[in-house]
Amino acid sequence: MGQRTRRLRRGRALTTATAAVLVALAVPACSAGAEPSGSGPRNSGTTGSAPSPASSAAEPPSPPPSAYPLSTAPRTVPAVREHHAARGPGWKPAPAARVVVAPADRAALSDEAKLLAGELKLGYAESAEPGPGDVQLALAPKGSGPPESYTLTVQGGRVRITAPDEAGVFYGTRTLKQEIRGAGSAPEGTVEDAPAKPQRGLNLDIARKNFTPAWIENRLREMADLKLNQLGLHFSDDQAFRIQSDTHPEIVSTPHLTKADVRGINALAARLHIAVVPEIDSPGHLGAVLRAHPELQLHDVNGRAVKGAVDIANPASARLVDELLREYLPLFPAGAWHLGADEYQALVVRDPQASFPKLAAAARARYGPTARVQDLATGWLNDRAAVVRPSGKTLKAWNDGFFRGGVATAAPDLQVEYWTGKEIGARPPLEYLSAGRKVVNLNDEYLYYVLGQPNQFTYPTGRRIYEEWTPRVLRGTTAVPARYDAQILGGRLAVWADLAGAQTQDQVAAGIRLPLAALSQKLWDARPPQAPWADFRALADRVGG
Repeated sequence: MGQRTRRLRRGRALTTATAAVLVALAVPACSAGAEPSGSGPRNSGTTGSAPSPASSAAEPPSPPPSAYPLSTAPRTVPAVREHHAARGPGWKPAPAARVVVAPADRAALSDEAKLLAGELKLGYAESAEPGPGDVQLALAPKGSGPPESYTLTVQGGRVRITAPDEAGVFYGTRTLKQEIRGAGSAPEGTVEDAPAKPQRGLNLDIARKNFTPAWIENRLREMADLKLNQLGLHFSDDQAFRIQSDTHPEIVSTPHLTKADVRGINALAARLHIAVVPEIDSPGHLGAVLRAHPELQLHDVNGRAVKGAVDIANPASARLVDELLREYLPLFPAGAWHLGADEYQALVVRDPQASFPKLAAAARARYGPTARVQDLATGWLNDRAAVVRPSGKTLKAWNDGFFRGGVATAAPDLQVEYWTGKEIGARPPLEYLSAGRKVVNLNDEYLYYVLGQPNQFTYPTGRRIYEEWTPRVLRGTTAVPARYDAQILGGRLAVWADLAGAQTQDQVAAGIRLPLAALSQKLWDARPPQAPWADFRALADRVGG
């Protein structure tokens, strides 16, 4: 793409008694109690496991919980939404401790349990009752809390993580992992946590720059620890087409991902509760396809070929793209699909009807005498959506593929992925929101990491995201009114490889680490963060991989 480069819905009642504590609990990473921390759980030296019979007679009894100061909230990225303070030694890994799952939850939670056990160097067991020092994972009744929410309780030398869905349990394990990595122990008390936004993630341009499967899988692991849940894969563009195709092998570039590579990426993503969202961008950004199929190339009134654009008046263009869509649908089992639709070059000129009379004639033939080229493009988008819709996947398209004032209207179930307001005829976010559209934030002012920094883009460091951006800042630096918040489903950081050689894979990974951390904080909790950027950055360094 040339230039693209709920407040917590509480599912449980708060159990703390005083208003002062409630105020403190609303502040991420701050003390939930009225007393200052001193030699709290991080310095207590206790392990949370019961003493062995051989040593219990020689060791002094453990101090009662009242001997400890009130705990402070764990410090994680993103910060937990609520922490109910308690007195006690907290928990830290001990040699005999295990991660346990009840047999009834084995099928659902064994992957999460085994992963955490490996990370914390604990044993794994299936047991209805946890032992001393154990971490217990369990599913709560469906509907007992918001999606992806969880409760993490540290009490009596044990940890218990419960959630109404598997993703919530997984996010609870991410919190515990960060607590141990950052401080060596988990504080006494209870965390009640859930994301503000349901879509949180990274968009990756693998078309213009080849990224290896191992590199992509490492980003998935990094995303999972940040509780990000969506990876967009833009794998077709003018420069290359990067996934093996059996229906059209002639369009595939070298190097590329094999289907086995893609299955491996999807399998890991599923275990980490990340949806991989593929994008075959059309009807623009199809240069790699057109090199093998020049007969589908769009030409203007003067016969000039239009870069990356297929002739949408030619039925063969639709047939080829639909064949690709049908081929790849089974390869990507997650529940969303991106249709692209941005920057179709026939619509970035001042008078598309004059420049592309063949398209204008096709529009009138389909939609009537007042139809324009934009209506034909809208019809193309709706037709591609109709191919994907039977799969049950959520449908997405870029905001500049939606047009005002046309005879044809984009299907109402298409989510708007808002990235820019710079195109000809730019539509502000309020037009989509006031029409009832669901919107995802990829604001190119904050969330674009464009290799080579062309067109006045600069690499984001994460600081502006952390200090200025919120999900309601969809275009430029101005937030839309709060009444539209529920329609904004989340956001993604986008890596675009405009100048693919400008950075290596390792440089990209290092460059996006802090922006991803900042994004995770603002999508998990849209309230202004309490810690200054320098402290957040240091925390991200400490708890990161």
